[in-house]
Amino acid sequence: MTLKKCVQLFICILIPLSIGALGGIATSSSISDWYLTLNRPSFNPPNYLFGPVWSFLYILMGISFYMIWIAPKTAKRTRAIFIFSIQLLLNFSWSFLFFYFHWIGIALIEIILIWLSIIWMIRAFGKLNKKAALLQIPYLLWVSFASLLNASYWFLN
Repeated sequence: MTLKKCVQLFICILIPLSIGALGGIATSSSISDWYLTLNRPSFNPPNYLFGPVWSFLYILMGISFYMIWIAPKTAKRTRAIFIFSIQLLLNFSWSFLFFYFHWIGIALIEIILIWLSIIWMIRAFGKLNKKAALLQIPYLLWVSFASLLNASYWFLN
């Protein structure tokens, strides 16, 4: 791998990790007070698990994005990058809706939009690079679980 490709890969991984870190600011502002007052579903994972899981998913997301970024410049590639950007923006927004503004119901609607955008992204990525699409499956599965958690929090609170 050339130095240029290594730098591109690093940037592609850094983008979702940075967005995740910014979303983490919203999360950390409420995790030690408001979030503790909520009724939790019985299947809620321990708080320490979320950081490593999301970091892993953001790294996979970045690697997948890199595979699309280096694909030949076509309308399909441009569309896939646009869809990736949309889902990443939605992902970023969810932390603020849920943890900063405490809008659990609106966050539930928004996480459904994230889930749909991930499906859209996987389909767009799959048209360019099957491996890039497959790398997004753990993200889809985790957001599916997170959607169930979000719905449970909304129902219980």
